[in-house]
Amino acid sequence: MTEFLTAAFYKFVELPDYAEFQAPLRACCDANDVKGTILLATEGINSTIAGPSAGVQAVLAYLRRDPRLADLQHKEAWSAKAPFYRMKVRLKREIVTLGVPGINPTRMAGVYVKPEDWNTLISDPDVVVIDTRNDYEVGIGTFAGALDPAIKSFAKLPEWIAQAPALHPATGKKPKVAMFCTGGIRCEKSTALLRSQGFDDVYHLEGGILKYLETIPLEQSLWQGQCFVFDERVSVGHGLKPEQHSLCRACRQPLDEADLASALFEAGVSCPQCHATTRECQKNSARERQRQWELAKARQQVHIGAQPNAII
Repeated sequence: MTEFLTAAFYKFVELPDYAEFQAPLRACCDANDVKGTILLATEGINSTIAGPSAGVQAVLAYLRRDPRLADLQHKEAWSAKAPFYRMKVRLKREIVTLGVPGINPTRMAGVYVKPEDWNTLISDPDVVVIDTRNDYEVGIGTFAGALDPAIKSFAKLPEWIAQAPALHPATGKKPKVAMFCTGGIRCEKSTALLRSQGFDDVYHLEGGILKYLETIPLEQSLWQGQCFVFDERVSVGHGLKPEQHSLCRACRQPLDEADLASALFEAGVSCPQCHATTRECQKNSARERQRQWELAKARQQVHIGAQPNAII
């Protein structure tokens, strides 16, 4: 059985010549049969790619030839089927969109906390623990006691921070803050945002939730539920074992057994979260796309419109 290697990686680093990477990097991926998405910006690189092991390693080696990316770290996962059907190398203003000018994680990010030390930090009653992820991610799992900003996108976090009572207590003294996200990239930017606003004691989970679940035994864990991931596993638990969530192909939100049993769920078309937000013409278009995907699957062919690429 052919196995596909998925590599997820990011690095905040100053890349003023980032546009020059686009064409040769795309050519390298194509030559090695690697698919996925790579985002490039002046602030760095963010990517999830997949393909044959040798191909993925060749792309990583190509990137690390640049001295600025020589220490690029990546996370690996294996699957029996191809996670992505297209290759995209995109130029962006930010590799993770926050929308606040002047935030530089390379120089301003908070203090890394290793998974082995995370429990002690977030168990301190004087520490404000913040989950920086989107509401649908928090909905299936988070750390005990963490604040949920209930945001639809990361770009909404600055607005929540400006209004959150826990971050602006009546005493006027700025609290110690611990932030976490899936793999670490959003926390580097959110902790840099807090430091730019005068917060001195700001920390974030090194390697994100995924590293914590990989490292910390279940019996010692303060994690509750599952962790949403931006690939075909949908959610993982301790040891990064895939859990039982499915994915709505219309809105990309995780679905549990109750969602799948709902009358509002239609494979490839809608789920309880998005059914009311799409018009019937959109649902009909999705039904045709789903029909084409099912036909392609029955013929053991690839339908490239079936599963959009995702960035972790």
